[in-house]
Amino acid sequence: MFVDAIELVAKFTRPIYFISRNYRSEIVQPGAATLFFVNDEGWALTCAHVANDLMMEGKIEQRYNDFKKELASLRGTDKENKIIKQLETKYKLTSRETFELCAMFINCAEGVPTFDIKVHSKYDLALIKFNNYKRLLCDTFPVFPTDTSSLKQGMMLCRLGYPFPEFTNYSYDKTTDKIGWTTSGNANTPQFPIDGMVTRHLIDVNDANKRFYGIEISTPGLKGQSGGPAFDSTGKVWGMQFATNHLDLDFDINQEVRRNGIKKRIEDHAFLHVGYCIHIDVIKEFLLANQIKFNQN
Repeated sequence: MFVDAIELVAKFTRPIYFISRNYRSEIVQPGAATLFFVNDEGWALTCAHVANDLMMEGKIEQRYNDFKKELASLRGTDKENKIIKQLETKYKLTSRETFELCAMFINCAEGVPTFDIKVHSKYDLALIKFNNYKRLLCDTFPVFPTDTSSLKQGMMLCRLGYPFPEFTNYSYDKTTDKIGWTTSGNANTPQFPIDGMVTRHLIDVNDANKRFYGIEISTPGLKGQSGGPAFDSTGKVWGMQFATNHLDLDFDINQEVRRNGIKKRIEDHAFLHVGYCIHIDVIKEFLLANQIKFNQN
């Protein structure tokens, strides 16, 4: 049903790689998110929470450098351990706090591009503008529906993104105490589609007209698919994945079963995981408000 559509949508959908580590940890944690290009001027859409992570990279790096610089100046002084604890408090560092964060755009633009970000004032939606690149690595762009009245319960949509990161081209350097990208390892990660039925519209209860700002889909949006397009069987884009909600089915189970001939007690609490997508009307309004061209039909 979505074979041709996935091939089409993949032409303008790209992954964003993230690596991070927590304070006092040497373990590098990989992650991914998704964006999709809107036009040949370097504009792309993603989630606001993804854009916020991109903007946090510089702030986290600055805190890392400030902490390291201040720590180096106090090494070897009396009560060193006490001073370290004071610095940890000053810089709000705990074992659960992200100490380093690095992001990398994959197959987006040739060269060393810079980027600007515009975040929607209300919804989980953001624009990324790539600048100063040699060549945009995308020449196919999405088509949005002109008439969105057919976006109703029962419509089947597919989402595309990068929820299961397999890239390994990163490392932690104990000598420098830093994480970073490497030229070795696997630099690729597979795209992953997931389909589902539109189940309900998401209503903005704070809006005077109680407008629809999103759609609920019967299957979950997976981690890493945030910012990915939701599209029909022709490849037309009707929304953008931004969250997953967990609906309590009230099917709590506590019963005895047999596994390999052995009695075992199973306890389970069932939830239905549904995906949330930004409505295409909100996306188009955001693009128009920022005078960004897009295709519709």
